[in-house]
Amino acid sequence: MSDAKPSHEMWVMTKEQRAKWGLFLGVWTLFGLFFSTQSYFHAQMYERPMTWRHALLSNLPDWYIWAAFSLLIGWLFRRFPLEKGRLAASLMIHIPASLVIAWVSLALAVSALFIFVISPDDDHFQWWPVMRRNVAMSYHWWVLVYWAILGAYQSFDYHRRFREREKRAVQLEAQLVQAQLQALKMQLHPHFLFNTLNSISALLHHDPELADRMIARLGDFLRLTLDNSGAQEVTLQKELEFLKCYLEIERVRFQDRLTVSYDVAPETLDAMVPNLAWQPIVENAIRHAIAPRAGRGHIEMRAQRRGETLQLQVKDDGPGLPSHQNSNGSFSKGVGLANTRERLRQLYGNNHRFELANGSDRGLVVTLEIPFKPSASYVDASVGEVQWK
Repeated sequence: MSDAKPSHEMWVMTKEQRAKWGLFLGVWTLFGLFFSTQSYFHAQMYERPMTWRHALLSNLPDWYIWAAFSLLIGWLFRRFPLEKGRLAASLMIHIPASLVIAWVSLALAVSALFIFVISPDDDHFQWWPVMRRNVAMSYHWWVLVYWAILGAYQSFDYHRRFREREKRAVQLEAQLVQAQLQALKMQLHPHFLFNTLNSISALLHHDPELADRMIARLGDFLRLTLDNSGAQEVTLQKELEFLKCYLEIERVRFQDRLTVSYDVAPETLDAMVPNLAWQPIVENAIRHAIAPRAGRGHIEMRAQRRGETLQLQVKDDGPGLPSHQNSNGSFSKGVGLANTRERLRQLYGNNHRFELANGSDRGLVVTLEIPFKPSASYVDASVGEVQWK
């Protein structure tokens, strides 16, 4: 059976829609009442008595005509917005549209006068002379009404965008907090701390210097995890500094089973990247490519600029994706990677790429591409003991 609704139900408005249309008509009615009082008192001042009925019938139709035209102006605004890059082309539409709509609205208003106010038997008033007089007295004012309505649409649009930016900022902040908490949950759970502290304890007996270094790295790791808590983006150099602390602790656990190399173009170090976005990808590589095997495993991190795009890659030599999976398969549905995907979507919309694919020889290659955005406050400094290839 068809799920299509009966035609009469398609015209039934919801309570919210009725409220919006009621507000819409109410606003234009208030305009009409306001100018009706002006016409009434103006007539009394010049000793040309006018009834309230006459004043209302002379003004309300004008503003109901503009109410109808405001819908057309709104459509034109959406098609030809007054925004950077399109302003000149949009003005080429809105300027003639304001002149034409003002003229047509005046013609309809004069016609309404002859319908509701001027008697058909009154030979002193003819449509064209009345139209000419109204054009001379009101045409420029009615052109300005067009631009006032357009300005109102512009203001509402700015307000809508502002609210969307506020909402997105709140969502991004929540995503960042979730990423920070997830980093702590995934890397600092009791099992991880136990292994790390156990390794440090073992080193204290035969290599106190290395044990001291690892304690310092654990402290750096904790500090950097919670540092920049209010920043949505940090420089790639800071992100690598965090990864260095994390990986040095992991190398204590895996010792010679884990080797790491870097291929980072120097010009990318000042690029802005999502805070704590690269670490879950590296953690995923360790979990799936290093931890399950007894032999050595290798992870390589790459960063390079491609025009206006920053490309980050993490490559391992593990088993890679199963043959029946792809970058959207269940393998990539871990909490860390899912969180990374969502944060990238929130930060960059469709202007990013996040892909998991098998390497040409073996292993998994995770590619992250975002707009290249250099930091204005970048200071070139050494990342520490990481060796750049």
